[in-house]
Amino acid sequence: MLHQIEEPCSLGAHAAVIVPPTWIIKVKKPQNSLKASNRKKKRTSFKRKASRGQQENKGRPFVIKPISSPLMKPLLVFVNPKSGGNQGTKVLQMFMWYLNPRQVFDLSQEGPKDALELYRKVPNLRILACGGDGTVGWILSILDELQLSPQPPVGVLPLGTGNDLARTLNWGGGYTDEPVSKILCQVEDGTIVQLDRWNLHVERNPDLPPEELEDGVCKLPLNVFNNYFSLGFDAHVTLEFHESREANPEKFNSRFRNKMFYAGAAFSDFLQRSSRDLSKHVKVVCDGTDLTPKIQELKFQCIVFLNIPRYCAGTMPWGNPGDHHDFEPQRHDDGYIEVIGFTMASLAALQVGGHGERLHQCREVMLLTYKSIPMQVDGEPCRLAPAMIRISLRNQANMVQKSKRRTSMPLLNDPQSVPDRLRIRVNKISLQDYEGFHYDKEKLREASIPLGILVVRGDCDLETCRMYIDRLQEDLQSVSSGSQRVRYQDHETSFPRALSAQRLSPRWCFLDATSADRFYRIDRSQEHLHFVMEISQDEIFILDPDMVLSQQAGTPPGMPDLVVEQASGSPVSSEDHAILQAVIAGDLMKLIESYKNGGSLLIQGPDHCSLLHYAAKTGNGEIVKYILDHGPSELLDMADSETGETALHKAACQRNRAVCQLLVDAGASLRKTDSKGKTPQDRAQQAGDPDLAAYLESRQNYKIIGHEDLETAV
Repeated sequence: MLHQIEEPCSLGAHAAVIVPPTWIIKVKKPQNSLKASNRKKKRTSFKRKASRGQQENKGRPFVIKPISSPLMKPLLVFVNPKSGGNQGTKVLQMFMWYLNPRQVFDLSQEGPKDALELYRKVPNLRILACGGDGTVGWILSILDELQLSPQPPVGVLPLGTGNDLARTLNWGGGYTDEPVSKILCQVEDGTIVQLDRWNLHVERNPDLPPEELEDGVCKLPLNVFNNYFSLGFDAHVTLEFHESREANPEKFNSRFRNKMFYAGAAFSDFLQRSSRDLSKHVKVVCDGTDLTPKIQELKFQCIVFLNIPRYCAGTMPWGNPGDHHDFEPQRHDDGYIEVIGFTMASLAALQVGGHGERLHQCREVMLLTYKSIPMQVDGEPCRLAPAMIRISLRNQANMVQKSKRRTSMPLLNDPQSVPDRLRIRVNKISLQDYEGFHYDKEKLREASIPLGILVVRGDCDLETCRMYIDRLQEDLQSVSSGSQRVRYQDHETSFPRALSAQRLSPRWCFLDATSADRFYRIDRSQEHLHFVMEISQDEIFILDPDMVLSQQAGTPPGMPDLVVEQASGSPVSSEDHAILQAVIAGDLMKLIESYKNGGSLLIQGPDHCSLLHYAAKTGNGEIVKYILDHGPSELLDMADSETGETALHKAACQRNRAVCQLLVDAGASLRKTDSKGKTPQDRAQQAGDPDLAAYLESRQNYKIIGHEDLETAV
């Protein structure tokens, strides 16, 4: 067996990110013999060098001596076990198993400085921060202090509560149970991008005499921010959360509980109106422009200086201003900071897609406060005494952004091997079965409930697949509620009330069934990053945490499978063809007749446009209204697969205000962008109709808030 013992280890599939054992050199213990002491007397200079090296090593029994290789991207993993829902302990163990334990560090035992010092000479080094945004900021500050050149890029595995920076860099809103092997591939293949970082310089307010300075701390918890700096209502809520967590840490052991506490604290502060007079006690000057009069006029109760697009657990307070605005779309690497004002109404509207009042995009800010005001720096809150705060650009950090499209699968790398259509069975699984059998794939497969069959394109992503599964659910509900004409696998039939199907809850998610050991959940915010072929070959499994086991009912034996086909390439019946021709010709009576004869309002034409797209393009308001009244709600925001345009985009391009009004009244999204990043407002502006663009913008604000005064409504 000698040849097997001496066989070199390849380090496996993740060899590029693993620190090889050959790099780790054991440090010899200092000798205490008389001979050694005599040698030290003669070579005092060596003694000084050795002691300095031991001091730098800080008692570690090893040092790192790398061997440079362009193919290697060694990874340092820092895990904060206390972040978010205390998931870090499990994550730490998994990374210890996959990697060399000498490259995985527990931040509850020691800070990142010693580890970064140890690996500072390693080329192509990458870092993975497992924790919240505060953990990432901590590591970036240490990298600033050590001045590593070049600075290693930092990826994020989100374990925190908000995870706004992780969302910005495509890492999602929270870790569920994705395989560590996939995370390592994503860090290795990720794109390196820049992140602006901003200085906060605090001094005493020179406009106030010392005797008028109120109680409060004299400095901020951090003097650098990566995400945002804010003052007012949101900081007051964060301060209450922080103080409560410090007093009772055992009550804040999950992201869900943390978010519920935020909601309760926000409502309490809203009733107390503690931030109502913020605008009277601040002065804001951006690049020499005094914004104070506007802040006082609009009576803002919160002011945010935003560096990244995400804020407050995934909301987008800057919004998506079009070309007709005075502001540019927000970027995290442009050297500008966005200044946004909020009232109580606009803060509440954030959770339903709203945005604040855009005030400025600037490079420098001077902020004066005249009373003690709650503030927060990247989620770290305090109550700061009256002060003068200067905000200026510090530097740019290298970050690892998760690639929009993963190309790690050989099947997707070869265009010839991607089939035109996939025929995949959909099965749902309850949370009880998932937790009981997730380490036994066969038992979990047996416990799953079949829903039907999807026929989709070979390059279909999960975000698109979700839409077709929802459509499948609507068909199942139609069948179970009465006699309904539906298309089955190879024929059409009428099937009266034979299928009992429990509707999926809004919280259902996809499961990755391709791993050898178990099934893994996929975060909904990352569905656009995964292809159907990446998680399954012939079956899709979805997890419904709210599925009631007592109501489970599968497909009765002998019953043909219900099929939902993607429109491109699917067989079109004569009635479906008649409906399509009627909409294109603008013939309302023929449309009604064909629909009553069994035609589908969900069909698409050869150019991948829905019926609503055609109706909006031709501008026939009566046909648009009929489709809206009788078709499913998913038609409203269904995108043309070639241009990414919705029906509202088409109507805006045609400058048809009546059709736009019908679509908006029905609930069409005014924030959805096409493949070029344009909203319907932008399309109306490009078509030369500024009045229509202004109308859509006003409807957007009205649709988001819903009331002229949200405080009165509450």
